[in-house]
Amino acid sequence: MEKFTKIRAVAAPLPIINVDTDMIIPQNFLRTIERSGLGKHAFHNIRYNDDGSEREDFVLNKPAYRDAQILIAGENFGCGSSREHAPWALMDFGIRCVIAPSFADIFHGNCFKNGLLPIALPQKVIDDLMKDAENGANAVFTIDLENFEITRPDGAVVKFEIDSFRQHCLVNGLDDIGLTMERDEAISAFETKQKAQQPWLYN
Repeated sequence: MEKFTKIRAVAAPLPIINVDTDMIIPQNFLRTIERSGLGKHAFHNIRYNDDGSEREDFVLNKPAYRDAQILIAGENFGCGSSREHAPWALMDFGIRCVIAPSFADIFHGNCFKNGLLPIALPQKVIDDLMKDAENGANAVFTIDLENFEITRPDGAVVKFEIDSFRQHCLVNGLDDIGLTMERDEAISAFETKQKAQQPWLYN
């Protein structure tokens, strides 16, 4: 999993509440179990016209936000079905951080397992960040996970909170497999001992 320590990037405003996982990645694009290739379908139904052309009014289609790595969004982001393809699609598009007043629980957990940082902040703070993000290419934020800080375009700093275990996983790029492999020596020692004591388990 890709590590997340600090990013400096443009933030795109998405002032929509209850952005569900079907809006993030529609169900007809869920036929793959590959994490790559889904970015082109992210927000498909509001990003493209029926003929497949881009909607000029959709924020991520605007030139200033095409390389945005941060989303400033409305409350209850990631609600709906529990599809893990939603954070996959955002990551593949290039989004590394979503800042919103609240997140759906399953989506929130899936973000940390895939290297995507969800930050929950009070609505008043989100409103201020949303105004910052409306400034196009000038809406450059710095997200510093190691110090739990968001630096706004004007230099003001906003503090946020993340569970220390989840911070550890993101900063070190550890998904569930990576966490298991941190215990590789202990696992190997256990297997060696068990093979000697219960060899029939390995026949």
